[in-house]
Amino acid sequence: QTWSRGMSYCLHSEHPLDTGPIYVRENGKLHVVNQGTGNIQNVTPKPRSFRLFSRGFSVELCMNREDDRARRQRTDHFIFTYTKEGNLRYSAKSLFSLVLGYISDNVDHIDSLIGFPEQIAEKLFSAAEARQKFTEPVTGLRALQKFTEAYGNLVLCSLCLRNRYLVISEKLEEIKSFRELTCLDLSCCKLGDEHELLEHLTKEALSSVKRLLLKDNSLSDAGLRRMTAPVRVLKKGLENLLILDLSCNPKITDVGIGYLLSFKKLNCLDISGTGLKDVNAVIKRIQMQIGLVHSKVPLKEFDHSNCKTEGWAEQTVLQWEQAVMEAIKPQENLRSRTAALRFYGKTRRIEEVVKCKLVEAETKASGNLQFYKEKNQNCYLPLKKEVADSHELKNNKKRALAEQERERTSKQKHLCLTVEDWDLLNTY
Repeated sequence: QTWSRGMSYCLHSEHPLDTGPIYVRENGKLHVVNQGTGNIQNVTPKPRSFRLFSRGFSVELCMNREDDRARRQRTDHFIFTYTKEGNLRYSAKSLFSLVLGYISDNVDHIDSLIGFPEQIAEKLFSAAEARQKFTEPVTGLRALQKFTEAYGNLVLCSLCLRNRYLVISEKLEEIKSFRELTCLDLSCCKLGDEHELLEHLTKEALSSVKRLLLKDNSLSDAGLRRMTAPVRVLKKGLENLLILDLSCNPKITDVGIGYLLSFKKLNCLDISGTGLKDVNAVIKRIQMQIGLVHSKVPLKEFDHSNCKTEGWAEQTVLQWEQAVMEAIKPQENLRSRTAALRFYGKTRRIEEVVKCKLVEAETKASGNLQFYKEKNQNCYLPLKKEVADSHELKNNKKRALAEQERERTSKQKHLCLTVEDWDLLNTY
């Protein structure tokens, strides 16, 4: 009775929670209690379906929206195209392109590329260049040095920085990282004698330069003395120089021309617009000591059309220039009349070239002083074959005699060093 009274109380109590059916085991059998009457029925319980969540519960799979870069990289793994029917089709990129993209994103962490295949290195450089990795201040320089150390002139064999003084000042360390250049155009940059880039020209990294254009750079005799010291004394530096342009530098005098006589391999020389006092004596001296003949007509080697930026880093130099243009754009926009043209990046180049031409016009008073070696100069007038052959034989004999005389006196000349030369040598 006590058990039935307690069960009755539990069943008839108004408890807010519904406990569901109550089962009682008696004599080894399971019975269910009827909640209405409190009687026990011998009924086998029906299995009840198990549900972890309610019927209205749903799950939505979402990507991490905070890491936008990671999500963008994941979508970059696919190539999306459209079929002829207009349906969207996507295909996975190759493993090579995925790895190439990952390495180019982290190109500044590369330890070394020495021994790495050139074909793949070029693609890696292009991928990093497309991401503008070489325009970054610190990491860009470190990444560029890895390529220049391993591949030399493949990265850049020719560099034209004509009228690009701002690019030189902003990216000087990057420019100094280039190795094995064969052509370097620094015309109209107003560098002066003490500029760090002119000192870098005497280093072993640029001993491969064959064409050097230093027109209108405010150079003087002191700058030429510093630039030629390694060649005159140590037989290093710009010893392979073939073409040299020093025009439009009024501070260069007869003394400075004497330093240039150490460039024995010169084929073409331009000293127009310099401050020479005795022009005739300088012409004879150049002809006798390095075998260059005064040209009566302008030489095509000095028209600056053959010097262009060539190599893997061609677009990189263009990106540097565009970054400099963007930096000075607020000041340039003060002149509203040329703002539209400047938007396309053309006005500044045209203006600077005109300025350089004005300097050329001012220094034409001294006349055309361009020199060449006869065997490398194309004849402008038609000559008969026999006459041309006889002239060549005579010139060859003269050159042979001149070379013999130079060999006799070369040992005595290179030992006669001034105090200034020894001071320069101590700085290297």
